Amino acid sequence: MRAIQVTRPGGPEVLEVVELDLPEVTPGHVLVRVEAAGVNFIDTYQRSGLYPVDLPFVPGSEGAGEVVAVGEGVEGLAAGDAVGWAFTTGSYAEYVLLPAEDAYPLPGEIELDMAAAVMLQGMTAHYLVTSSHAVKPGDVVLVHAAAGGVGLLLTQLAAARGATVIGTVGTEDKARIAQQAGVHHVIRYDLMDDIATQLPQAVRRFSPAGADAVYDGVGRATFDGSLASLTRRGHLVLFGGASGPVPPVDPMRLMRAGSVMLSRPILRDFLATPEEREWRAGDILHGVLLGDITVRIDRGLALEEAADAHRALESRATSGKVLLHP
Repeated sequence: MRAIQVTRPGGPEVLEVVELDLPEVTPGHVLVRVEAAGVNFIDTYQRSGLYPVDLPFVPGSEGAGEVVAVGEGVEGLAAGDAVGWAFTTGSYAEYVLLPAEDAYPLPGEIELDMAAAVMLQGMTAHYLVTSSHAVKPGDVVLVHAAAGGVGLLLTQLAAARGATVIGTVGTEDKARIAQQAGVHHVIRYDLMDDIATQLPQAVRRFSPAGADAVYDGVGRATFDGSLASLTRRGHLVLFGGASGPVPPVDPMRLMRAGSVMLSRPILRDFLATPEEREWRAGDILHGVLLGDITVRIDRGLALEEAADAHRALESRATSGKVLLHP
């Protein structure tokens, strides 16, 4: 099978097209033909070495496709079933071997591209608004990169739970896209000379007390401004580092900011049981089917264009989801 392989940490140029043996079907696993693989920032972190992984490896932890073989002991799945997944590395390939518990049966009416576009980012947005900081009616939340893949989904889920959503974006086009997704107030951080000072001032023009929660997947560039944008006893949910990792934080800063909370969650800890996985995946997939959740696919590229996909993501040139089609 054709696959993208990384043999050394580095930039997008280390993503190489190779021929690999088809994975052997093992007990408790299913072999899936990949129709579409989602491209996510975690893929760029692993490729660059920011998140160390064993080398060589095939990137990609999200996708959708068709089961072609079922391992011993697997129940409830059969060849021909359409499945999506969100947490198995190796998806930048024509085939991927999935643990059965990470293969989510898809409703027959959902397109595979849509499923691939929403599995990881959708369940991420779901745990952020239901479990990290449980959004409630009347909350004011600040969503960074509101026109990005996670940002668009976060916005929709938070607004549906009754929150006022303030979203940051980097261009006028992205401001329009974010507003279409439900952002009530847009802040253009690209027009700011000093995000740490100007961001909290901009937030307080819309909510004088500040934000009850800030969802920050950007990291280094926005962290100080995010912390200063919180209301008393607010919650900064740092779930990514697209601009780089945040330096060590003195806990006294949380006290001085108004007894605020800081958390650094990751999706795997919010998919801890079969029931939790079924809840999150079911909510997202059925939300897409019912039209309650709109998924924006920015572009679909061939497997051989994986490096271009990473460059587009890292340069903030996308609004919504980027897919690879093996």
